Formats: sequence, structure tokens, C-alpha cells
Amino acid sequence: MPSLTVIIITKNEEKLIQQCLESVKWADEIIVLDSGSTDKTVEIAKKYTSHVYITDWPGYGIQKQRALSYATGDWILNVDADEEVTEPLKNRLLQVMQESLSKQIDACRIPIALMFYEKMMKYSWRPKRHIRFFKRLNAAYNQNIVHEHLFLPPDSQIIQLHEPIRHYCFRDLNHALYKLNRYSSYTAKMRLQEGRTCGLSRAIANSSWMFFRCYFMQLGFLDGKPGLLLAILSAEGSFYRSIKQLYHEDALDDLPSIK
Repeated sequence: MPSLTVIIITKNEEKLIQQCLESVKWADEIIVLDSGSTDKTVEIAKKYTSHVYITDWPGYGIQKQRALSYATGDWILNVDADEEVTEPLKNRLLQVMQESLSKQIDACRIPIALMFYEKMMKYSWRPKRHIRFFKRLNAAYNQNIVHEHLFLPPDSQIIQLHEPIRHYCFRDLNHALYKLNRYSSYTAKMRLQEGRTCGLSRAIANSSWMFFRCYFMQLGFLDGKPGLLLAILSAEGSFYRSIKQLYHEDALDDLPSIK
């Protein structure tokens, strides 16, 4: 049976890291790369693995590549500290590793199911499928500060899985606003470095479209009050990303640069 390494990057995730680690403790190896937590994240992580490393924060792409460089398993499962691997997904991943001995399977796209206020968003959030499970050999992440991308050999065979990872993205409203501000700053800086601009009218149009798509086109209203709140937050995130490109704040200069 091939071996499996789980990689997790963390910072101040004491409220969710134990749930994440519990869901992957069946793996052969767990790598936790922390970027200076001031809470009990590292202490909790060390209860599950001896492979806990502390470093600076250069951005998502570089950080995940650092975590990947510590891994020794044949297969890699990339999960975030606020995510959870369900039992059906665990069984499917083990099955894929077994099948890979007799046929070419190099990576899997896994849907991400958003959990908001302890409820799965069935309509407001269309599960996006990302390559989270892959063979380690010749795999590498790019160096983007956000929206990192995984590079695989050109002849890699990628299959789609249906069993999702549960993503507890927003614990509550305060946490949601914190993350929206952080991610919008990263995205704005990346777009500015790429030479992309955005006007005020476009920012308003983009945020309006985001709300309409989440709440009406995707039937987000069927998710009840959390669906409405998530649609509003999605629109806000879109507006913040665009407006920070237009009004270049000095705070963006303190963010890690794209190498």
C-alpha cells in the first residue's frame, strides 16, 4: 500500500485544528507548518505529530511548498486547518491509493463543502473541486501569496471525486469579516503586481453580480438566513478586492511580495 502524508499550514487555529487533525490521524505522516501562532495551535498539533515546524509567513504558495518539502509519503493530502476529512472521503482516498497500484491515477480533484454556522451551504456555495490529493513525485506549488496553484507532470491522470472536504471557513460574522479583509488585501496586491486595474463602477457591478449569483441564480435563499448572509459577504469580498485595487492602501505594501 502506498504511504500518505497530510500537509497542513497553520496560524492561530486552536479552535479548529484538533477537529482537522482528528479527521486525518489515520495517515502515515502529518506535517504541520506553523507561521507564528500565539495561541495553542502548536501545542495541540504536537499531540498528533512530531513533524511540527515553525517559520515565517511568505504567502500561501511558498508556505505550502515548504510543507510539501518535508513530506516523505508517496501520496499527499493537502488540507487546511479549518477543514475536516469525512469518513466516506477517507475510505475513497484509501481506495484510490490501492487502485493506483494497477492503473495510472496521479491526482484527484475533491469538492469543498462550505460549512457556515454549523450548516452545510447546499445552494449558496457551489462546491469547487481542487487538486488536494496527489502523488508527491515532481509535484510543486507556485509562489503566489494567495490562490496558489499546484503543478503536476504534464502526463498526469487526474480523476474527480464526489466525497467532499468539509470547510469551516467562517466560524461567525467577526471571523468572516476578518478573513474577507485579509484575503481581499492579498488578492488586490497580487492583481496590482500583475498590472490589473479596476474602476469604481466595475467594483459596484462585480459585487452586485456576486450577490445576484449567490442568492438567486444558485438558489442561496433556500439556505435560509445563513444563505442570505453568505451572499452579502460574497458581495462584500468582491467589492473589497476591487476597491483596494483602485485605492492602493499603504497596508498592502506590508504584505508578502510575489517572488
